[in-house]
Amino acid sequence: MRIRPLLLSSAAVVLTATLVFGLPFGLFVLRPILPQAPTIITVEPGQSFSRIASNLERQGIVSSAFNLKILATLRGAARQVQAGDFNFAAATRPGQVLDRLIAGDTLRLRVTLPEGLTTVQIAERLEQAGYTDHKEFLRLATDPAFAHKLGIDAPTLEGYLFPETYRFGANLPSRHLLRFMVDQFKKHLPQQVVESAEALGLDRHQLVTMASIIQKETARKSEMPVISAVFHNRLKRNMPLQADPTVIYGIENFNGNLTRRDLRTHTPYNTYTQRGLPIGPIANPGARALRAAANPANVAYLYFVSKGNGSHQFSRTLREHNAAVRRFQLRHVAKVESSEVEGSDETPESQAIEAN
Repeated sequence: MRIRPLLLSSAAVVLTATLVFGLPFGLFVLRPILPQAPTIITVEPGQSFSRIASNLERQGIVSSAFNLKILATLRGAARQVQAGDFNFAAATRPGQVLDRLIAGDTLRLRVTLPEGLTTVQIAERLEQAGYTDHKEFLRLATDPAFAHKLGIDAPTLEGYLFPETYRFGANLPSRHLLRFMVDQFKKHLPQQVVESAEALGLDRHQLVTMASIIQKETARKSEMPVISAVFHNRLKRNMPLQADPTVIYGIENFNGNLTRRDLRTHTPYNTYTQRGLPIGPIANPGARALRAAANPANVAYLYFVSKGNGSHQFSRTLREHNAAVRRFQLRHVAKVESSEVEGSDETPESQAIEAN
């Protein structure tokens, strides 16, 4: 006959252990301990309970590692402890300490990653929030082999780190952070969206690239399908996209002043000097931008210009566009007259640029 371990209630544990081990053990179980200061206890994956108990005693969370091991054995808890960082600040009984270790009640830091951040910006935010070293994060995020392990057929993870509010355990390795964010990306990119993009001639990487440009062009969700249509219409006509954010992404240490020289300087991301999409995403887009990239609005627009209030004026012809530029742009900045002609290097945005 096989004897199964007897799972004892907390009260039964105290009573039984007190009878067996004496009054000191009973007092150990019942007496809460108040740490001298809020204390973070780190439990490493695979760490023995003996070492965990010793660390808890050393940090003043429990009064006796030996007694804690006895209590854990009686409760069958020694092998159920979760890894992570645990914050102990209030008076806690040993049984409550075990409860938290078993439940995985770890310290979790909160960080919000808005739509449209680059991978570099994400790394900086995570480091500021206390999560990880940004250099290690970027090393992995730009490693093609690591991207392949995560199911991303691209040289980097730019574009595939889903923007969201995350709660991670402190000191979580960068590879786990990246894996989780890529998993979130996959959850928010349904197969239906991928198939819609394929019908437009875009593979997944091109879809994400298009979505990243749309994301950088507007924060207005209602405009995303329209801006998507502008870029799709220009691609169909073999017109350069001429999206300023792609130029900015390709400039190392951009100083905030986009010049005409910048527009003429070729990089793999400059959509003024080459036709088609850039070689990869320029930011990490949200779900709406991904859907918009695969589902452009049914409009004939080829141009748009910022109105200066977060929205855009869309135009079908260059004549309409130049009028919109004069109305919305040139009154706010230096008077740069647009002398473009049909078929020249016109920009769908034509934001006034300081000439070098």
